Amino acid sequence: MGTDFSNVYDDHARSEAYAKLEFPGTYYLAFRDLPAIIGEHVRGAKAVDFGCGTGRSTRFLRELGFDVVGLDISEPMLVRARERDPRGEYRLVPDGDLGELEADTYDLVLSAFTFDNIPTMEKKVALFQSLRRCLKAGGRIVSLVSSPDIYVNEWASFSTKDYPENRNARCGDRVLIVMLDVEDRRPVEDIVWTDEGYRDVYERAGLKLIETRRPLAKENDGHEWVNETAIAPWTIYVLERK
Repeated sequence: MGTDFSNVYDDHARSEAYAKLEFPGTYYLAFRDLPAIIGEHVRGAKAVDFGCGTGRSTRFLRELGFDVVGLDISEPMLVRARERDPRGEYRLVPDGDLGELEADTYDLVLSAFTFDNIPTMEKKVALFQSLRRCLKAGGRIVSLVSSPDIYVNEWASFSTKDYPENRNARCGDRVLIVMLDVEDRRPVEDIVWTDEGYRDVYERAGLKLIETRRPLAKENDGHEWVNETAIAPWTIYVLERK
């Protein structure tokens, strides 16, 4: 595919809608297990939130006790993050350039949904190599991504029923999905990426995969689930430097 994929969140209307989100519905399931996963794998308190958006995941990490810096390519998103969290540290990284990020410094890199919007194998590998560089020895990358299943099913927080063409998408293709928890119902354009594809990315980037989680919902989670109890909408990868 071409490299002209654009970040749909680099848009003031999108950023305003996204800034109102916390952890509704299917999003709750994405973050539910992260405290336990991070507590098991991470030692130290210095963190990067790569693809922080409007700061939801950055604030999440701070509440877990991390000294965290949020990075994003979208200035409209960062404007919202700073409005919501004036004491937070948020940096613009044009076109994902992480060259100024300190090497061998961070205990944790969290990337929540960021790689859903990064289009090519080459760019994914380059970014993971940059994130690997900033890790301390023993540091961890926690990469939370959308499962290919999310683009072909219905969910508490998402709908794909108007886009049956998603079923024909292969790794690296564009797919469309509608967010149901925001007023802006324009479809979001993502890049579908398979488990095999991510494993290849991590190998090429010099990262070792040490755990994979596919969180399923529980009836007592307190949400009205659609398919979440039977199909995992997210995949969580825990990675370390080779």
